[in-house]
Amino acid sequence: MHLPLASYPAPVRRGLRRWAVLACAAAAAWTLGHAGTAQAGSFPDKPVTLVIPFAAGGPTDVVARMLAIPMGKSLGQPVIVENAAGAGGTIAAAKVARSPANGYTVFLHHMGMATAPALYKKLAFDPVKDFDPIGQVVDVPMTLLARKDFPASDLQGVLAYIKAHKGQVTLANAGLGAVSHLCGLLFMTQIGEELTTVPYKGTGPAINDLLGGQVDLLCDQTTQTVPFIKDGRVKVLGVTVPRRLAVLPEVPTLDEQGLKGFDVKVWHGLYAPHGTPPAVIKKLNEALNAALQDPVVRQRLADLSSDVPPPDKITPEGLRTHLAAEIAKWEPVIRKAGIYAD
Repeated sequence: MHLPLASYPAPVRRGLRRWAVLACAAAAAWTLGHAGTAQAGSFPDKPVTLVIPFAAGGPTDVVARMLAIPMGKSLGQPVIVENAAGAGGTIAAAKVARSPANGYTVFLHHMGMATAPALYKKLAFDPVKDFDPIGQVVDVPMTLLARKDFPASDLQGVLAYIKAHKGQVTLANAGLGAVSHLCGLLFMTQIGEELTTVPYKGTGPAINDLLGGQVDLLCDQTTQTVPFIKDGRVKVLGVTVPRRLAVLPEVPTLDEQGLKGFDVKVWHGLYAPHGTPPAVIKKLNEALNAALQDPVVRQRLADLSSDVPPPDKITPEGLRTHLAAEIAKWEPVIRKAGIYAD
């Protein structure tokens, strides 16, 4: 039998009220403290959306769709790829940054995540502060190409030709801020020469004009260039990463030809909105690692001349460290060029 509170003496009533307030506060604290655990424990209980900042069919989209099925299998829920193209990937990035930090919206982007702060005067997101890294995904090397009838066939020959024909050598790219543009900028910075850059609206038109002999040089990723190299339709002057590629073992790196430290690859990272519970990040990272160990995925990446990063890079801390290093690497190159995408 419970007596009414009013029937107790005043000091007892005050003590009971205080106890009730403390009990409610403790219950509320327990609920808040365990909310993230409960959410993480049940995550995911619905499909996860993987946002891609480019149109369907491009290299990043191909990587995303390759990972979606095995990641979904590991998570026990479908991973749905959503394309949100525009403004060099910044529209999609801003959208994901504003999404609920619950793990149900994740973001796959390439090196543009590191170059955006220098390329855009006004950016609606901060790549470091507005995202929680999940892990690095895949690295795609690049190649420096020349038109088939270009007079030089290696780096030293190209450098000599550039010096002898100042202002006359053309360097194509797929547009302002594209990886081919950035590779070209770093190349010019390291050789200390200015080339006449020719921007196109996409990789396709740039490669077409290189094949047709309308431009001299182009730096682009192996997913696009290897077929043309193997067919002998272009000259390959070097590989942009520090080691030779299994798919092009006879092609020397630019580094071994004298351009020391030259290292450009199209790396990709997986991110979640900042504030996503650590346990959810852990589950997403485990799913990513499982997908990258899938034999079918690894073979398809090898067929695309792409590399799975080492295990220590497929981690939140690995991606966080790499992103910071890439921002520091590209900012002075872009600032020196004085170019902006907005």
